[in-house]
This record gives sequence, C-alpha cells and structure tokens, in this order.
Amino acid sequence: MSIGAIARGIGRHARRAPKIPAVLQQRTLKSISRAVGVGLHSGQRVELTLRPAPADTGIVFRRVDLPEPVEIRMTAESVTDTRLASTVSTGGAKVQTVEHIMSACAGLGIDNLYIDITADEVPILDGSASSFVFLLQSAGIALQKAPRRFIRVTRKVEVREGEGANEKWASLEPYHGYKLSFEIDFDHRVVNSTGQRVEFDLGTDSYSRDIARARTFGFTKEVEYMRSKGLALGGGLDNAIVMDDTKVLNEGGLRYDDEFVKHKILDAMGDLYIIGKPLLAAYTAFRSGHALNNKLLRELLSHSDAYEVVTFEDEKRAPRGFGEVARAW
Repeated sequence: MSIGAIARGIGRHARRAPKIPAVLQQRTLKSISRAVGVGLHSGQRVELTLRPAPADTGIVFRRVDLPEPVEIRMTAESVTDTRLASTVSTGGAKVQTVEHIMSACAGLGIDNLYIDITADEVPILDGSASSFVFLLQSAGIALQKAPRRFIRVTRKVEVREGEGANEKWASLEPYHGYKLSFEIDFDHRVVNSTGQRVEFDLGTDSYSRDIARARTFGFTKEVEYMRSKGLALGGGLDNAIVMDDTKVLNEGGLRYDDEFVKHKILDAMGDLYIIGKPLLAAYTAFRSGHALNNKLLRELLSHSDAYEVVTFEDEKRAPRGFGEVARAW
C-alpha cells in the first residue's frame, strides 16, 4: 500500500472518530469586582471584594477586617441565625444578610468565589440581587477544569411549622432541573392587589430579567419598630419597598407587578444555595422564610436516600439553564 493510501485511510478514520462530550464545568470569575455600601440592619459602611477561587472551593466569605482573616464556607450547617436574614458564622466571626448575593451566584451559576468583606453584614445596595448580578457579570465568568457537582433530590422531603392561619411549609421534590414555586399570604391592601404566587424555572425563565430586580419590602410600622430595637438602620426607600397602610411609598412604585412574591423566590434561591452546590429539584413553599428554608436543607441532608451528588460528563445531558454561561455585562 502506498504512503498516500495509508494517509487517506488515517484521514477517514480520524473523521469517523467519535467526538468527546463536553463536560459541564465549574465556574468562577475572570477578574476582581468591588462594591461599597451599607448594611441593612447595622447601617455600617462595608466594602465587598469578589475574587476568583480555585475549582472545588465553593462560595467562601472572608472577614478581612478582623486581626486575622476568617473564612466562612457556605454549608447548611454554617447558618446560625435566621431572624430577618440568613447569617452564617464560624467561631466568633459572622456575616449577616448573605441571601441576596448567594441568590445572584445561584442565578448565574457561580460555583467558586471568595467574597472579602470588611464588616459583619453584606451591603444591601438596592435591596435586590441585581447589583450583585452586575458585579459578577462585570468581572466575567470563567470555566474551570473540573465538573460541576449537583445535589439531585431523589425523593420528596418536607418541613412544616404552625397550624391553621399560622401554617407554613416548604418541600423539595425530584425534578430534572431547578424550579421554584412560592406563595405568600399577606393581609395588606397593596400586596393583595398583586400576585401572591409565582413559579420560576431556571430552564425556561431568565433569573436576571424575571427575579433579580425584586426588592426586599417592609411596612412603615415595622421599620419604626425595628429601628427602635437598633435594626434596619441602613434601610430606606432607596433599598427597599416601603408601604404604609394603603400604598407603596417608593417613587416609581413596583418593578414587577408581583415583586413581593418574586423577592421571596429570590431569597429562597439564596438560602438554598448555602447548601454548597446547585440543586436539581422542585422547591415548593407556602409562607416560608429563612429559618424554614434552612430547616429544609438540613432535613434533606439528614436522609442519605433523599439525594445524591451527580455530575454531567456530557453537557447536553444537563437540564436546560445549567449549560449556558451568563454574558459579561
């Protein structure tokens, strides 16, 4: 056989060689991003620096204002306080109000990130996750040479509290993707005029467009009471929806017709991402909050038959919404 024939045979064989599947990879940032703001409850000035982290690091807060920097890694067990917000801690170091930035990380699919912070509370910025989405996308998202690891729910788990008018509950069920359904129940004229139930599916909806801009909300009577207790010192019309007995006080009104319940979805995504890996599950909740969301995570992890850790060696087999990388801002 001539050398030319051999070469042609090799060429035909090469063309027939199967294509190696693209692994669904972990993600971090391409560069550093920074922000300065105030804490919602403390009113204290705080600087935030978002930095790339190696594969398999997870989301890690670093209290760089302490004499020796302290790292707080995101796990369900790292949550130590759920009054008004989700607080994580290790030893004597803590970081409050982590849910909005964690929600942005979940919505954009950030696996590994160092969050350097100069106080004990994440800045509230505009009261939603949109500023954190901007910071993350401005830094750019980089793929890493390690497969994304997911916690796939394999059977239903549920937690409940209260009875009758005080009943609230949350559950996770098997689902090839990530879907959240939330219903609120506020007896208030303004809230009653908006949607009190919403469903968001990461595979068909857009987090940045549909959820991220929903702001935290409160009532004037509650704000006055909290301030008398030394809380909500950094809150105001520029970083929260504030209502009196009859109307929204913010100039411009609501960003979404159903902004109240969408903020609950935003919070839930942040609370659930504290587990340390993206979930493959359908989350359903009625009047849930930070405490019940964390209780749900702990309930899930307490049953080894209720979940498994999986990867996707072929990106095409991953659920919709997990393969796409968010564009730089």
